[in-house]
Amino acid sequence: MPPAKPRPEDSHVAPGNRAQWQRPWAQLKYFTFQPAIFPRLLGPVSPDAAPGDLVTVYDKNGNRAGAGLYNPRAKIPLRVVTHGAAPVDESYFEGAIRRAVALRRSLFRLDDVSEAYRLINSDGDGLSGLTIDRYGDTLLCEVYSLGIAQRLPRWLPLLHELAGTRFVRVQVDHDLGSLEGIKPSIFKESNAAAPRLVKIREHGVRYEVDFTEGHKTGFFCDQRDNRRRVAQFAAGARVLDLCSYTGGFGLNAKVSGGAADVTCVDLDEVALAQAKRNANLNQARIKFVHADAFAYARQMQTNGESWDLVILDPPKFIFTRDEHGNWEGRQKYEDLNLLGISLVKPGGIFVTCSCSGLLSLEDFEAHVIKAAHRQNRRLQFFDRTGPGPDHPVYSNCLESRYLKVLWSRVI
Repeated sequence: MPPAKPRPEDSHVAPGNRAQWQRPWAQLKYFTFQPAIFPRLLGPVSPDAAPGDLVTVYDKNGNRAGAGLYNPRAKIPLRVVTHGAAPVDESYFEGAIRRAVALRRSLFRLDDVSEAYRLINSDGDGLSGLTIDRYGDTLLCEVYSLGIAQRLPRWLPLLHELAGTRFVRVQVDHDLGSLEGIKPSIFKESNAAAPRLVKIREHGVRYEVDFTEGHKTGFFCDQRDNRRRVAQFAAGARVLDLCSYTGGFGLNAKVSGGAADVTCVDLDEVALAQAKRNANLNQARIKFVHADAFAYARQMQTNGESWDLVILDPPKFIFTRDEHGNWEGRQKYEDLNLLGISLVKPGGIFVTCSCSGLLSLEDFEAHVIKAAHRQNRRLQFFDRTGPGPDHPVYSNCLESRYLKVLWSRVI
């Protein structure tokens, strides 16, 4: 698509001396430090700006404000990767990659505790449109931007050198790829050479990661620290892992925590089969139940069953900011938490999670509290956590926080 022509609504943008601007360039209509520039925020763009180009960004007064990746056909036509008045060229990306890898490997020393972690976290590492998870000697890259897709093949040798990996798999959502103009064929060769599955170890627990099955491989690096902490409350306990997916919480309760009895419940048959293989890898005796979490919890409620430790980690329920549109998702959180709390013995531990980025921590907590109070029970909160340090968030993009975990004792 050709660059957009000047629009009437751009008339309030100060032109400055555009002949002196570093080309290609894009100008903002409003002052913002947001990395995601949607069409309503974007002013004029130089005619020579091509899809995928690194463009110099100027603010509404004509001052240099940073640099970003431009794509006129995308829902986010400009992804600002860095803010400031200093000139930026392609060397920026190598520096950003080196900083991201050093954060995980040198500062946080994640290799000491896990063979799986988030290596690059999109906007949180100044690389908007790219997330990379490391699983053993394989990198799993998720690409959301044409500019990233064009450059990723050139970055891969550096990534392998810094991370000590050998293989790469690249995932591009079909609909988003079509919209962005990304051709998946450019990654076909590297995907074919990568293994279908790998085995990794995290905090002493072994997992099989299958890249061809499940949502995001079925193994979420963001819950690493929370999985480990569950073991703290599991010694000799009866544990229920509701919405268990591939069994991460239940495995930690059994293998690391010494739980007496663990039940994992999930509706996804593929995920449950993966959870069983994970249990076999660790020679752990765990009961697996293929059932809807709501239906199972109601039946256990009717049966008068209860557990010492209940973990609730459902999939995302909220997909829109619109209050009317997200009401159903909020109600699901409240209803499922009500059921989960009802299955906790008095004095037992309740761990509940939300991965809905459009639901604030405070609102999530309010729904959980309401669920407890509807049963005339009280929660003694002792912590609120999120993802591990390999999921950093820039101060100008706090909305990229999504995972929320509430820890409480049920009274």
